[in-house]
Amino acid sequence: MPELPEVETTLKGVSKEILNKKIKSFVCREHKLRWPIPMDMHNFLKGKTFISAVRRGKYIILYLDKGAVLIHLGMSGKLRIFKGSVNPVKHEHWDINFTDGWNLRYTDTRKFGALLKTTKDPYEHKLIKSLGPEPLGNSFNGDYLFQKSRKKTKPIKNFIMDSKIVTGVGNIYANEALFMAGIRPTKKSGLVSKAKYQDLSQAIVETLKEAIEAGGTTLKDYSNANEAPGYFKKELKVYDRGGESCLVCKKDLKEIRQSNRSTVYCSNCQN
Repeated sequence: MPELPEVETTLKGVSKEILNKKIKSFVCREHKLRWPIPMDMHNFLKGKTFISAVRRGKYIILYLDKGAVLIHLGMSGKLRIFKGSVNPVKHEHWDINFTDGWNLRYTDTRKFGALLKTTKDPYEHKLIKSLGPEPLGNSFNGDYLFQKSRKKTKPIKNFIMDSKIVTGVGNIYANEALFMAGIRPTKKSGLVSKAKYQDLSQAIVETLKEAIEAGGTTLKDYSNANEAPGYFKKELKVYDRGGESCLVCKKDLKEIRQSNRSTVYCSNCQN
């Protein structure tokens, strides 16, 4: 599943070729994604221009000269840019075509992504408004996590993956940050000390920044807008390494399921 670093990498890749260009057309081959694509999307986009692009959590917001569109990559979505005519293949659900010949195409095998529109402030959209602070923003730190976690019994891994607490921390990077901070993923979030939350907040920031620099993590089918893979997989300490030796203490890493997601940790290094 594309997480914050993959979405950030995708955003940077597409922005270079889609901003300040007039939109020629919108072509939709599958309306039924996570939420139905509005039937009037072509009329909404035609003749307009994307003037800026930002990421909020795992959402990409493309601002138009009037209005905005929200894109979510879901479980397996990808955006790619290309010039000229390329016949679509299976699972390539929509295109935004520009007058200069460039195109933005969305591919999604599981059809769990989204393309929505708004004429109002996108930060007031119901899907965006409820999101917690950005982990790479100024308001995110250990004190914030500590205060939010008081009297909580939710496991710490589930806690930091709650988008209402902090947005954009997905399964891969939650595993990695908890290992870096030395916190067992199953520990109740309300029992984690303030000092450990300081370690964890720093670990989250460091892990995400390193992953962005590496272009994200490619495990199965992720690639960026230019179809290049992410290279952070080479840096993974625990995720996708269940049963292998811990890189620190050499004990076998344990793998369990939490909320139907894989959790890998070291029972010796993480308490």
